[in-house]
Amino acid sequence: MDAAEFQESIEESMAVELDRLGSSKLLVALTDADLTEERILWTAAESERAAMETLEAWADDEDHEDARQVFAEYRDQERDHYDRITAMLADGEFDTGDAGPMHATLRSLETTTARLGGLVGRALVADQMHLQLISFFVNEGDEKHADCFRELRTETAAQGDRAAELLADVCAESEDWERVRAVAEDVIETAYDAYADSLDDLGLDPKPIC
Repeated sequence: MDAAEFQESIEESMAVELDRLGSSKLLVALTDADLTEERILWTAAESERAAMETLEAWADDEDHEDARQVFAEYRDQERDHYDRITAMLADGEFDTGDAGPMHATLRSLETTTARLGGLVGRALVADQMHLQLISFFVNEGDEKHADCFRELRTETAAQGDRAAELLADVCAESEDWERVRAVAEDVIETAYDAYADSLDDLGLDPKPIC
C-alpha cells in the first residue's frame, strides 16, 4: 500500500462519518448553535490551538527523527493558524476549553506510526471543518475571511498528505498499514461521535434528511 491508497481507503471506510461531518450542522454542533461570527472564529481558533498543543507534545518525545521534524514543523504551522484566526477577533482574549475528545485520543498515541495515522485522520476531519468555515463566510459575503480558511484548509490537507507519505517509509508489512488505518479511523470516529452527541443535546439528528 502507498500513501495515496492509504488515504483513499480511510476516506472510503469512513465515508458516512466524513460526509456527515461535512454538513452545515457541523458549526451548529461545534458552537452549541451560537452561529455568530465571534463564536465561530473562537471555535476555529480553539481547534488550531488544540492541534498545536498535540503536535508540541509529540515533538517533545518523538524518537523517529523525520517524524519529530514533521511534528515540530506542523506545531509551528498550527500556531500560525491560531494567530491568523485570533487576529480576526475584535477581542483576542477568551477562555480556552479542553482539547476535546479527538485530541484526547490523539494525545494518547505513543508510537510513531500511530501518531502519523492519527495526523491523517485529523487532517480529514479538519478538512470538513474548514469547508464549513469557508461556506459560512462566503454566505456572509466576507471573502477575506473565506480566503483565510481556504489557505488553512490547503495547508492542513498537506499535513495529512505528508504524514501518509512518511508512513510509506515506516510501514514494512500489510499488518502495519492495517493497524495504522484503525488508528486513523478511530480518530475520525471519535470526532464524529462528539459531533453526533452535540447535535443530540440540541435535539437534532446527525443523519441527513433525505
